Amino acid sequence: MKLSPSIQGLIDGLRHLPGVGPKSAQRMTLHLLERDREGAQEIAEAIETALAKVRNCERCRNFTELAICEICSDPKRDASTLCVVEAPADVMAIEQSGSFRGHYYVLMGHLSPIDGIGPEQLGLDTLCAGFTAGQVREVILATNPTVEGEATAYYISQRARDAAVTVSRIAHGVPLGGELEYTDSSTLAHALSGRTVVQE
Repeated sequence: MKLSPSIQGLIDGLRHLPGVGPKSAQRMTLHLLERDREGAQEIAEAIETALAKVRNCERCRNFTELAICEICSDPKRDASTLCVVEAPADVMAIEQSGSFRGHYYVLMGHLSPIDGIGPEQLGLDTLCAGFTAGQVREVILATNPTVEGEATAYYISQRARDAAVTVSRIAHGVPLGGELEYTDSSTLAHALSGRTVVQE
């Protein structure tokens, strides 16, 4: 069945969303056109506004509508402790945990020479300039436990150590409430290599 260009265009557009295949995009399109045109208009306006207003923070590269984001400009946060993450979603996840009160640096990806992503694309020169300027005392590496994430963490850790900055890596291991028999071997390997001494 040949669809009208407008309907096909909306289906194709929705397929850009992560996890949305052809069938899901078709269902969403038909739902919006059949039952929720007002909601569709709200989505369209919200996307247009976000694209026009949202940019990268000049300090940490996270998404914001300001030149300097709310986290970087918060005087109550510890600017000497820097958590390096791959994406804005990682900042959201850590902030929701309520366990970190320092600053962030968002790479917007990871090192991947095959894809043409090197230190320049990730803003690593700017990040490392903060190490040598003495602004940062500790850098927490919170990149993903993938081959690319580990390579990125290694690159940053070497540069940080050269500048006499303390380097730590977030633990990757068995989740709280998880059972060993259902944990994959890669996660178990990380958990074992990152074991700590039990304090009395």
